[in-house]
Amino acid sequence: MEDQILRRQLVNLLQGRGAHMPFDDAVADFPPDMINTRPPNVTYTPWHLVEHLRLAQWDILEYVRNPRHESPPWPEGYWPAPDAQADAAAWNASLDAFRRDLRDMQAIVEDPATDLFALIPHGYDGHTILREALILADHNAYHVGELAILRQVMGAWGKAQH
Repeated sequence: MEDQILRRQLVNLLQGRGAHMPFDDAVADFPPDMINTRPPNVTYTPWHLVEHLRLAQWDILEYVRNPRHESPPWPEGYWPAPDAQADAAAWNASLDAFRRDLRDMQAIVEDPATDLFALIPHGYDGHTILREALILADHNAYHVGELAILRQVMGAWGKAQH
């Protein structure tokens, strides 16, 4: 019973429920003409931030499930190039990949066969799936909140173009 409660709480945390904004709320109806805009005093764009979220989440997911995974170099492997831009297709591909990887991590956490407390056999000392799920939820919550603030600063709430 406690196991099911823990898994449910972890999934809620991964989904951004409770005290955090869900990813889909932060990106809903994002104005396409603003995905490559740098807000004042910020060195990256909303798309860069979404890509950072995607890349970091992908890395954590692959670390958990793939013994052969090698993480990208820090920090450049976790962000697009500073001058990189996205069109609508690239923006949507980033969103779709983020959602897919989040679903995959949630499935790992929800699977009763997953021992959340066991050491990851190919992982670093002390790393468990529970630890990785918590790090992922924490990282996502931080940057999804940041994306919401960037939208506010940019005046990008309620400005969707159809």
